Amino acid sequence: MPVERAAKGRLFETVAAERERLGDLARWLWENPELALRETAASERLRAVLEEAGFDVETGVGGIETAFVASYGEGSPVVGTMGEFDALPGLSQRAVAERDPVEPGAPGHGCGHNLFGVGSLGGALAVKEAIARGDVEGTIRYYGTPAEEAIGGKVYMVRDGAFDGTDAIVSWHPGWYNAPGKGSCLAVDSLEIRFEGTSSHAAAAPEAGRSALDAAQLCNLGVEFMREHVPDEARIHYVLPEGGDAANVVPASATAEYSIRAPDREGVEGLTDWITDIAEAAARMARVDVCITRTAGYHDLVPNEVLGNAIGENMDHLGAMTFDDEQLALAGDLCESLGDVADAIAEIPADHRDAAAESAMYTDPVNAPDAGDVGMYSTDSGDVSWQVPLGRFTAATWPVGTPAHSWQAVAAGRDLGIEGALYASKVIAATLCDLLADEELLDEARAEFERRTVGQEYESPLAADANPYDLITR
Repeated sequence: MPVERAAKGRLFETVAAERERLGDLARWLWENPELALRETAASERLRAVLEEAGFDVETGVGGIETAFVASYGEGSPVVGTMGEFDALPGLSQRAVAERDPVEPGAPGHGCGHNLFGVGSLGGALAVKEAIARGDVEGTIRYYGTPAEEAIGGKVYMVRDGAFDGTDAIVSWHPGWYNAPGKGSCLAVDSLEIRFEGTSSHAAAAPEAGRSALDAAQLCNLGVEFMREHVPDEARIHYVLPEGGDAANVVPASATAEYSIRAPDREGVEGLTDWITDIAEAAARMARVDVCITRTAGYHDLVPNEVLGNAIGENMDHLGAMTFDDEQLALAGDLCESLGDVADAIAEIPADHRDAAAESAMYTDPVNAPDAGDVGMYSTDSGDVSWQVPLGRFTAATWPVGTPAHSWQAVAAGRDLGIEGALYASKVIAATLCDLLADEELLDEARAEFERRTVGQEYESPLAADANPYDLITR
């Protein structure tokens, strides 16, 4: 049977009692953003709270210094949650409704990972207290998962068996509405394509040079012609972070960075092979050398409707969130800065759109999308979902229509978003305790997982000896 209402009330009381500490930690992470693989202070602060609460903490998981697994309790079932805490480059921003970086060019939490890590932490602490009280039995794990925005820390943790022995995981992500996730997302590969040629004076001796930039441009042109022949759901994007230093010097080095997405790993790998062929052909045409490195690779998500429904029931139990006048004023100003958000609102079910359009913060639980839907994003949680039943949801931490990786998302993340993080703590705690208390629910989630993955063997996109720190300077 699911956990009784009285026990869930105690879970929510635990989160409420931790409100000040969790809020202070989320603000500290917001004020001290750290990039992927460099989240040393963030990892240490999260671990310190868990260690103080009595969790056993294993560090350096997956060969990543900032990755960790914290465990409390004993025996089965074993349930878990995940927390991210890396920031994004170039998104420094004050908590105001106009573009105003704290430090131009510095990182900022544009994907809300200061909230992500802390919201999951609150859920884990509440479950730990429930185990300690004897309300439920089993083990709770908190997975500290770094570098999602770069190399995908979870993929390395999966490769090294960090999720073995876990029966189910419930996780979340900041967003602008509250909804359980029942759909999938795109698999992705990230490539660095580096061309090396020969420099020369571009006017006096062009025949002596071999342009790496020519090869990069030929590669990009080839991919543009390729677009006509890829599936509608595929996405290919690129930038040229390096292409020479002066117009009168034949560029000896040029780099193209690619993100390649498709609904499943097989589709991504086919596109990656095709782009690899194009890059190698471009190098031959320009008579330069090429080195192609896959810097990251994620799987698509395996949906789990059983867990999505359990999450939805707990959202319905909690109801809408509340905000004070100051919070709503900031949210309203941020909404105005976004302009027209009709396209974003159109992504949620029709029966919620009118109310969302009239709100600065929309916090009523939203019906989840159909399990057949494929979200146009990618996450290293996909690889976790191929190991263990994974339930996911979004919580409203940003004003209506706010896109991730925007300065508005950063501005909302210092104070406004803390309400959503604490809401996420309660949803995580309630759903994980349902799984600990209800063997039938856990069995149903496992059965769905096995049905969706039958006959499909997971293959890590990583080489057995892949080292994330080889990529840290790229």
